Amino acid sequence: MQLELQQILPTYFEAERATRSEIWGKSLQFKKGEYIKIVAPSGSGKTSLMHFLYGMRNDFNGSIQYDGKNFSAFTREELASIRTNHLSIVLQDLRLFPEQTVLENINIKRLLNPFHKEEKIAEMVERLGIGSKLNSLCRTCSYGEQQRVAIIRSLMQPFDFLLLDEPFSHLDTANSQKAMELMLEEAKARGAAIIFADLERIDFFPFERLLHL
Repeated sequence: MQLELQQILPTYFEAERATRSEIWGKSLQFKKGEYIKIVAPSGSGKTSLMHFLYGMRNDFNGSIQYDGKNFSAFTREELASIRTNHLSIVLQDLRLFPEQTVLENINIKRLLNPFHKEEKIAEMVERLGIGSKLNSLCRTCSYGEQQRVAIIRSLMQPFDFLLLDEPFSHLDTANSQKAMELMLEEAKARGAAIIFADLERIDFFPFERLLHL
């Protein structure tokens, strides 16, 4: 399993941007099991890249292939299947359901394609310090608590690639480390890759490749 980028560049970036990037305008392969760190200053297109890799947007030149097939060639049904079985993501804007409980938000991914039994949710929320919030509506949780909900939600499904877009922006170092440990355990259990984009290096993420966007 691999994700392959062929000379991709957002349509709203000038071609010169590729000369300063190790990703834009380059040919890259991300293989299952790798840990990739992407350092991406504000305005460099970090969130756009994560959206492209997840198939949420296609406003770029070049191509992205999943397992040898161009994303643009997938039907909506095929792309939905890839997201259910092979790609998981923690979005910067989280996209939780504010009027549903923490449990309901997490369990929705598990119901679509279970990797864990439901009781695993209680274990994970306790580990990340939000056990008391399980039956609370998401809109009543702090942004840091909601980030932890989104992280746990991403771990409920099977995946070959876990995409992370600034997952710790509202967490302190201790809680960030706990969340990272959990994600690393889950990635290891699946033999999956983690592609982690953030504003700077994170020392407690054991990346094997470091790329500057």
